[in-house]
Amino acid sequence: MRTLFTSVFSALLLSGCVSSTTELNTTYYDYQLYSPQGKQLSVDNLPANILDADVVLVGEWHTHAGVHRFQADLLQALSRTPKAITLSMEQFARPAQKVLNDYLNSRIGEQPLMSEGDAWPNYESDYRPLVEFAKANDMDVLAANAPKPMVRCIGREGLTYLDKLSAERRQQVASEINTGPSAYKDKFMASMHHGKPEQTERQYAAQVTWDETMAESIVNYLKDNPETQILHIAGKFHIEDGLGTKASILRRNPTLKVVVITPVTKSTQAKADYQLAVLEPPVRFVQRDNRLKAIHALTQRNDDLICE
Repeated sequence: MRTLFTSVFSALLLSGCVSSTTELNTTYYDYQLYSPQGKQLSVDNLPANILDADVVLVGEWHTHAGVHRFQADLLQALSRTPKAITLSMEQFARPAQKVLNDYLNSRIGEQPLMSEGDAWPNYESDYRPLVEFAKANDMDVLAANAPKPMVRCIGREGLTYLDKLSAERRQQVASEINTGPSAYKDKFMASMHHGKPEQTERQYAAQVTWDETMAESIVNYLKDNPETQILHIAGKFHIEDGLGTKASILRRNPTLKVVVITPVTKSTQAKADYQLAVLEPPVRFVQRDNRLKAIHALTQRNDDLICE
């Protein structure tokens, strides 16, 4: 089964217009990987720095076809190395681990995986290829994230919300959540343009809960599986510039080798990250009224949330 699936997977990847050595991206399926020094790289000839890493963090613009295609190419390329590979995902929270394991072991079908595992709405289009490749090749998939409702409650009430939780529910997020001063916090605060200081502090606590939980999930997994390489996928903000998740990983285990691959619209030299050049995502809002409607919808959703 593994050989057959790998062959089919390879054919699908090669049948499109993507070339990992294309300098100019012309469609949303195209990408070009660059080294931190600006050198073009191919997934078929990855540098030792990536191949030898304990953790490879790949940032994404959610739903970007080129980024998701690269993730699939990279997972396949890493699977050809002697190291065992585990796929770690922001897109599944810790409570979904049992459901995910049941699916990987063919005890349930995809519909229960998506409904009971609270899969993202774009699972079928963007994350199915990764999970299916992992399943066919007997890879573990780590449900690394914190549950979204709990994170939203932290955004509303702050970290004191965690004091309400039972011991079992408290284990669904990282045991240590550091909201102290950091370059990541400075970056987050600079991106916020509204709200009172205490409100933005709570919002940062929610943001960093994701990073701390994903980092703890990865570090704990590597304690039990030290010979494994982890490929972790998450939103761009969580991983770029070595902040967020990478910093949280290294705070827990400074000996780990962690590599970051960040999507960009134009490659630049002398960056700490590897860069994945893709077409820029479409502008989300042009009219101010549409932006305000989106903010109002998010606020309304949080107002309806019951935190207990």
